Amino acid sequence: MDLFDYMRKNTLEQEAPLASRLRPRSLEEIVGQRHILGNDKLLYRAIKADKLSSLIFYGPPGTGKTTIARVIANTTKASFTQLNATVAGKKDMEAVVSQAKDNLGMYGRKTILFVDEIHRFNKGQQDYLLPFVEDGTVILIGATTENPYFEVNGALISRSVVFELKALEPGDVKELIRRAVYDVERGMGAYGAEITEDAAEFLADIAGGDARAALNAVELGVLTTEKGEDGKIHLTREVISECIQKRVVRYDKTGDNHYDTISAFIKSMRGSDPDAAVYYLAKMIYAGEDERFIARRIMICASEDVGNADPMALTVAVSAAQAVERIGFPEAQIILAQAAAYVACAPKSNSAVNAIGKAMESVKSRRTSVPVHLQDTHYPGAKKLGHGTGYKYAHDYPNHYVEQQYLPSEIEGEIFYEPSENGYEREIREYFKKIKGFSEKGSAESYPAEPH
Repeated sequence: MDLFDYMRKNTLEQEAPLASRLRPRSLEEIVGQRHILGNDKLLYRAIKADKLSSLIFYGPPGTGKTTIARVIANTTKASFTQLNATVAGKKDMEAVVSQAKDNLGMYGRKTILFVDEIHRFNKGQQDYLLPFVEDGTVILIGATTENPYFEVNGALISRSVVFELKALEPGDVKELIRRAVYDVERGMGAYGAEITEDAAEFLADIAGGDARAALNAVELGVLTTEKGEDGKIHLTREVISECIQKRVVRYDKTGDNHYDTISAFIKSMRGSDPDAAVYYLAKMIYAGEDERFIARRIMICASEDVGNADPMALTVAVSAAQAVERIGFPEAQIILAQAAAYVACAPKSNSAVNAIGKAMESVKSRRTSVPVHLQDTHYPGAKKLGHGTGYKYAHDYPNHYVEQQYLPSEIEGEIFYEPSENGYEREIREYFKKIKGFSEKGSAESYPAEPH
C-alpha cells in the first residue's frame, strides 16, 4: 500500500456512512443473533478457533450478514477476499482462485472468499466456484437476502452450512441507536446530540429489525437538525419520524418473505381468522404486491378451502377480482378486504380437493370405458352401435332422480365426492339421502359424518 492508498483508505473510513463506521470489529461487539453467535453455538466456536468451513448467511437486510463476514476477516489467519456478486464477473473469480492456489501452494494459507449478494451470481458463475469449494482451494462465505434453497446452486448448498439471521429485536436495535448517538470515536457523539427515550423506542420499533435503517435515520437526524439553545442537537420522536417516515416492511415480491406472507394469508383464511387474513393482506398491499396476484389467491382459497360449504365464497372472490381490475388502488384494498374477510368467515370444506384428488388417482391407475347407455347418440351410426341404449332420463322420474349406473363398470361403487357436515354441504348430504331414499350408494354409511 502506497501513501495515496493509505490516505484514500483513511478518507473512506472517515467519510463512510454511520452504519459502515459502526460495524463491529469483534464477535463481542456484535448485537443480536445469539441463536447462532452465543458462546456455546457452532458458528461462534468455529470463528474463535479459526476452523471455518464454507458458510452461507441468509436473512433480511440490516441483520449483520456482512458484519459477521468482516469480523471473520479480522480474526482469521486465512487470506480474506471479498466480491460483490452484483458487479463481479468470471475474471474476478478467476483472479481470486488463482491467488488462492498460490497462497495454498506457496504458503500453506487458506483463502476465504466472501461473496455478498451471492444469489446474484448466475448458474454458470456458481458452477465455476463449485470445484474449488469442493477441493478446499477456497472457503466460501455467501451472504444473501433470498432463500438460498431457491436461489443458490444445490451443490454449493450441500457443501456449506446455512445460517439464517433473524431481524433484530427492538432492544438490540435500541442499543445500536445509543451507540450511534453517543459514540465519539465512530458514531455521532462529536456532534453533541441527544436522543429521547421515546424517540429511541419509536425508532427501534419502526425499523423493523433493520439496524442499517435505524442508523441511517440517526445520521440523517443529527446532520439535518439545528442545535438547541443549550448547544445540543435534540433527537425527538418528531425528528426521527421525519427521518424514517415509513416503516420498513420485510417483504420482497420475488423473495422468501413474499412466499411466507402469502402463505400466512392463505392459512389465515383457511383457519377462519379474518383479523389475521386482513393483516397479511394489508402487509402485502403496503409493500406493493400486485392486486391481481392477491385476488387470484383469494379465488383459489374460496374453492379449495370453502368449496360447497358456502358456494357464494367463490362468487364473491371472482367478483372481487373483476372489480379490482376495473378500479385499482387505493379503493381496491377495500374490495380485497371484503373478499378475504368473507372467505375467512365462511364455513370450510375441502371436499372438492379430495374428490378431484381421488378421481385423478383413479384415472391414472385404471383403464375404464364409458358405460354404453351414457355414450353419445348424436353422430351418424351411433344408435346402430347401441350407444345410449337403456339410458334413463332423470327428469322423467320423481324428484328428477333415477337410480342407474354412471361410473364405468371397472370402478362402479367408488365414491369421490363426500360432502362435509359444514355449511351448505350438510344440505347436500340431506338432499342426497332424500332423493336416493337411502339407497346403498347414498346411505348414511356411504357419507360419514366427517370426510376422509
